[in-house]
This record gives sequence, structure tokens and C-alpha cells, in this order.
Amino acid sequence: MGKQGKIYIIGHKNPDTDSICSAIAYADIKNRMSNGNRYAAKRAGQINEETEYVLKRFGVEAPGYLSDVGTQVKDMDIRETPGVPNSISIKDAWAIMKESSAVTLPITKEDGQLEGLITTGDIAKSYMDAHDNYFLSNARTQYRSIANTVEGVIVTGNSHGYFVKGKVVIGAANPDKLGDFLEEDDLVILGDRHEDHLCAIQENVSCMIVCNHARVSADIIEAAERNQCVIIQSALDTFTVARLINQSIPVKHIMKKENLITFQTDDFTDNVKDIMVKNRHRAFPVVNKHGKYIGTVSRRNLLGMKKKQLILVDHNEKTQAVDNIDAAEILEIIDHHRLGSLETLQPVMFRNQPVGCTATIMYQIYVEKALEISPSIAGLLCSAIISDTLMFRSPTCTSADKMAAGALALIAGINIEEHAKEMFTAGSNLRGKTTEVIFYQDFKRFTADTVNFGVGQISSMNEEELKDLKKRLIPFMEHECGKNGISMVFFMLTNILDESSEIICYGEGSGKLVRDAFEVQESDSGYILPGVVSRKKQLIPAFIGTLQQNGN
Repeated sequence: MGKQGKIYIIGHKNPDTDSICSAIAYADIKNRMSNGNRYAAKRAGQINEETEYVLKRFGVEAPGYLSDVGTQVKDMDIRETPGVPNSISIKDAWAIMKESSAVTLPITKEDGQLEGLITTGDIAKSYMDAHDNYFLSNARTQYRSIANTVEGVIVTGNSHGYFVKGKVVIGAANPDKLGDFLEEDDLVILGDRHEDHLCAIQENVSCMIVCNHARVSADIIEAAERNQCVIIQSALDTFTVARLINQSIPVKHIMKKENLITFQTDDFTDNVKDIMVKNRHRAFPVVNKHGKYIGTVSRRNLLGMKKKQLILVDHNEKTQAVDNIDAAEILEIIDHHRLGSLETLQPVMFRNQPVGCTATIMYQIYVEKALEISPSIAGLLCSAIISDTLMFRSPTCTSADKMAAGALALIAGINIEEHAKEMFTAGSNLRGKTTEVIFYQDFKRFTADTVNFGVGQISSMNEEELKDLKKRLIPFMEHECGKNGISMVFFMLTNILDESSEIICYGEGSGKLVRDAFEVQESDSGYILPGVVSRKKQLIPAFIGTLQQNGN
């Protein structure tokens, strides 16, 4: 959402065409007169079929769904500390944390997914815990990381290789005794004595660190190359190298991977607050809905949180408003209803007119501000007026509504009567209903020959609506099959104008039953039955007859 954030323009719950179209139009007005803010239309519920038709007709995208306007993690000041790969050394991790004064460092994968966390406490613990000499190899430490940590350069050997077995030895003994301590694959820290270097090579160590800028002779380098031994030359003294070397291990060896407490940008702060109180970490990682790491938040960030800012259209009753409205800041209200129960903290711009539709007020605002109305917005506003005034038949309709609709129809290039008929047909019997409600609004169960099956039906004059409905119903039927002992489900999508039905079905044997009963073949996940419109008189008798025939 960015620091500046968006201002949301939103209608009431269970939105109608007016509340959706007015929100879109007002967002257009506000963005064009922008004072530096960004405005976005939102909806507080499912769009009904009429509105869906109108948006499609004028090629406008539906506003995004906003179910709750409580503050979320994204409204907090997220600290954008970068994530680091798990291969970096403890020393580098410490340097990054020091530089950004962070106490928590997130470890991320290449694709940005959060993999683990490391805190200053983890680093201190790794350092303070007594380790055996195998600490470095157990952590699979890369040679270039070791060289970097001890401020050295790799004289010879594969810098990308890993120290994977052997211990760390400080070559402080006499050269003739050194061999007793050294084993193959060890890492040895040495001074400038040539005999020590030679002894280390003979014992086949995997890595040799020479301190104090000591020179390594050509014969030693040559032997090391033959043995695939890495030689690191460090400017530091033996004690400092020995003290620092454990910081070269990769952070993945000490990072916390399990049970990480992370927040999503969309999490509501009410829930987050409780978790922060229970788990007193200094910082919590924030990820987006795809699990990509964004930054961290701390308890302090809860204090500076911004409330969501809203403009309400087509309602002013708290009971009709989006959830958690009390947690948001209302900036304006534009409406045409009776005065309701909303209270605001500060004075707001409130425009409420006794007209048939909020869209009429939107038209007036465009005129007052001398803003040109695009044909698509004009189409939306005209549709809203037709819808809210039942094509000027409602007693709420005023001359202002008729005038606005006439002017908008001209801009949109539509015929009001024709458009109204198409729009009302689209919203006819499926207005604002869920797939489940549509599925069960005319659904009957039948039994024939111990087979239980169910058949639903929807009739419509609009072929597009039936096509859209089919897309919604196919996955839903799968979910319904098997309930209440029903082994097959069918749905008739009946086109009144064509006098035909398309049957979609789910369940073992359901397709075969349709094919046998009507001698048709499947096309595009359904069966077209010309002339079949009645479930009672045409479909069920054919099904039952076929089942009995097959049963005998």
C-alpha cells in the first residue's frame, strides 16, 4: 500500500448496481482532481448478476473485494531490512545487522521466500558455546568464506570448495611434533616456518592458513596444488585468526527454521497485537500472500499505525457498512437515503440528496466540476439510475434522475428501453445469489431402481448468463455429489428463447444415463437437448425409463 496509502471508496454490503457504479465514478472524479492521494473503488460484498452484466457491457473491471476495514500489517510502518542468503558467514551477517541496527536478520531463498531467522542472540550463543574442533567442518564452511573472515587471500586452491571434514589445529608445536596432531583433511593455522608448511602438506591437510602475511614458497604452492590443498594467506596474527575463524560458518548452521512467527501483510493488527504480546521478540518478519519476505515489524510499529481512510457512497447506516467500520476513518459520505446511524470522529463532507439514485448525484458532480464523462462511466451511471428507479417507475424517481439518465445515455450511446430490458433480464432470478443458492433454489431428488439422483434447473432468456452459470456450477456439483446418498447430480440450464436445455452432470454413470436416455453426445462438458425444457414432463420420465430398462 505504500506509506501514503490509498483512500477507498465503497458502497454498502450486498451491493447493488448503484453502489458499485457510483464508487467507480467517484474514484474517477477524485483521481482526476487528485490532491496527491490515490483513490480506489472497492465493494463490500458479492456483485449481483445485473451489476456484473452492466460492468461487462461497458468493459469496466469490478472493484476489488474489501471485507473488513480494520487495520492490517500493511498499514504499519514495515521496516524493509533486506533478506540474506543462508550461505553468508556469521561475520557478514553481524556486519549487516550492525550497519542497519537490526537485531533480527531474515534469511531468504533466491526466490525471496523466507527460509529462517538469525538474531544477535543466536550469534552470541554460537560464539559463547564451547565448540569442538570440528565445528567448522560440521557446518560445511566454504573456503572463500574462511578467507574473507580472517581477512586473507586464497593463494591456491578452489575458493568455492567446502571444508567438510577434519578439525581446526593451531600449528604451535615443533615441526617434528606437528605431524602427531595433524590428520588428513584438517585445517591448520600456521606462521611463517617453511618446515611447518611442508609438514602440513605431507599430512595431506585440506586447508592451510598462514598468518602475519607470511610468504609461501613456490615448492609449497606446487605441492599444495598437487594435493588439492587450499592455502589462505592472512594479514592477521595467529591468535586473531583462531579467534575469528568460527565466524566464517554459514548462517544456515545456526539459523532458526522451525516455528517461525511471521505475519502476512493482510493479517489484521488485532490478532497480531496478541501474538506480539505473547512472544516478546524484538522484530517479526512480514511476508506477502505468496510467502515472499518484505521486511520486519516490531511492537513499536503498532503505535504509529494508520487507519484505513474511506469514502462511503449509497449508504450512511452502520449496519449496512463494511465490517469494522469503527476502526477506519470516514472522510466523505455521498448518499440519497434517510439519515442513518453512522458517527464520525471529525466533521466530514456529507452530501445527501432526495433523488432516486446516488449515480444522479455523481452526474451532477461531473457537471459541477466541469469534468468530461467517458462513455463507459456514463453507461455505468445510466444503468445505476435505471436500476434504482426501476426505469423511472419507482416513486423515488425525480426529474433530476430522468434528466441525468437521458444525458448519460447520449454519452454512452445506448437506448434506455433496450438497455433496461437486457439489464433486468440479466438480473432476473439470480440476483446476488451464491452458486449454492442457485443450485438448490429449484433442486429435486429422485429415486429409481435403488439409484438416488438429483436434478436442479434454472431457466433464463440470457444465453451468456447460462454460460457463466455453467462455469460456476460444474466445480460445485462435484462438491455436492455424494451428499444425502445421491450418487448422480444433474443440472438443466434451460434457454427460454431457444426452447432447449443444456444438461451438465457429475457422478458415476451420470453421463451414460443422459446419452442413453436422449441419444446425444457430450460437447464442451455438457449435453444439448433441443426441445427439452420441462424436468417433470420430459427429463425425469426419460431418466427413470432408461434406469429401469438398464436395471432389467
